[in-house]
Amino acid sequence: MVRREDRQREILRKLKLRPGENHAIGRLAQDLEVSEETIRRELRVLEARGAVVWTHGAVQLAAASSEGPLDRRMQENVAEKTRIAAAAAEFVRDGDIVFIDAGTTACFVARVLAGARRDLKVITNSLVVAETLGGRNGNALFLAGGEMDYDYRAFSDQVAQAYVAQFTPHLAILTVGGVHPDHGLTDRHAREAAMSRIVYERADRVLLAADHTKFGRLGLIRTASPEEVDILVTDAPLDEAFAQAFRRATVVIAP
Repeated sequence: MVRREDRQREILRKLKLRPGENHAIGRLAQDLEVSEETIRRELRVLEARGAVVWTHGAVQLAAASSEGPLDRRMQENVAEKTRIAAAAAEFVRDGDIVFIDAGTTACFVARVLAGARRDLKVITNSLVVAETLGGRNGNALFLAGGEMDYDYRAFSDQVAQAYVAQFTPHLAILTVGGVHPDHGLTDRHAREAAMSRIVYERADRVLLAADHTKFGRLGLIRTASPEEVDILVTDAPLDEAFAQAFRRATVVIAP
């Protein structure tokens, strides 16, 4: 009798033969000579582990979503993040009260704002954003404190969360670990996810800056629903599932 662990390994082996492609559940059932319900049962386990993305009768391997230190991640997808940052900055006006999080794309947005806007009230938990925007062009800076996360160069513990919760920004510029049409917006770090949830509740409007590599990823912890996003700025057109998920948002494809 085939053990469940062996069956799950065989499913993953078949998915790895064609990474990035959807695999029909019916075909997997035929290949493994089991019922579709058995395949669904194993997929629930694999999905809970973040190993697969399962939607609309098909499954594929989950995209890798591990994150390294900030300096390394700042060198990834630079062209896409630069385009997204320029498009996102168009939603900020001189004198706005803006929250900017600690994600790499948010750091790119801060760079654009440093040369394009003035008299901002900037709330952030990111040391990089603080260094980029603080003390220039008449900007006022409100930096969350607490225990520093050196990988992110940011503060997101309970002290930082309590500080950020005091503010009601006009606009929040947020990033995300992963975007899934069924599971929503997710992150791999509990503190960052908690910080995001606070800001989603407090901001007048939320702008989500996410390049194409974030779509289809699953993080560990859910942060929000796509319906909570007011503006989505990305670098590639959305497929139908994601377009439907963000139907309430203003979607901007960065040129």
